[in-house]
Amino acid sequence: MFTIDVVTLFPELFAPFVGLSIVGRAVERQFVDVRYHHLLDELGEGERADDAPFGGGAGMVLRIEPVARVLDRIVSDAPDERRVIVVPSPSGRPFAHSEAARWAEADRLVIVCGHYEGIDDRLSRLYPIEEWSLGDFVLTGGEIPGLVFMDAAVRLVPGVISAESLETESFAAGMLDYPSFTRPASFRGVDVPEVLLSGNHAKIAQWRREQSRLRTEARRRDLLHDALHPHEGA
Repeated sequence: MFTIDVVTLFPELFAPFVGLSIVGRAVERQFVDVRYHHLLDELGEGERADDAPFGGGAGMVLRIEPVARVLDRIVSDAPDERRVIVVPSPSGRPFAHSEAARWAEADRLVIVCGHYEGIDDRLSRLYPIEEWSLGDFVLTGGEIPGLVFMDAAVRLVPGVISAESLETESFAAGMLDYPSFTRPASFRGVDVPEVLLSGNHAKIAQWRREQSRLRTEARRRDLLHDALHPHEGA
């Protein structure tokens, strides 16, 4: 079973999403196990989760001790498993579909959600963490990116979503997905492309491939180059 450990100050943020999403259905079907580790539970008497940064400056820094206690326990319980420890961070590399696919092949995904001004940087010296960013912007904490990482990985776990759906969606083949339509066939003067109503599956498949290429060319030419020249520079 694919296990996700969420290390956070705010575990209650995850419950509504997990309960109402594909992640929740995956948990119900026992494809995925989601576990929460509340950092406040890791504090000893008189300890706090954050502290002022050395050298001064605005904001507070999440202390390393409570995070390390959780990670040490996870590692000691299953030392030989294939494990990925992820930290959402605006300083991380841009997150992509390929990373979610890689995580879904592991035994466990650990998501450590920072807050305030981030986590004591010694975390990266002591554990093999991966820092990933959703984009060039800053969020209050790592919980929202953590939800994104969770959803992106879980839907790629075998059995959670049909293989046919995964094969044709954006990024799976290196290009964006083709446009989709459903009833009614005409709405406010805009009609569904006739080929989709033809019943000719070969022509429909050809149309979808071409639309995928055109959409990628218009919106993400960088992806189109990589898809058409996968071994260039290898």
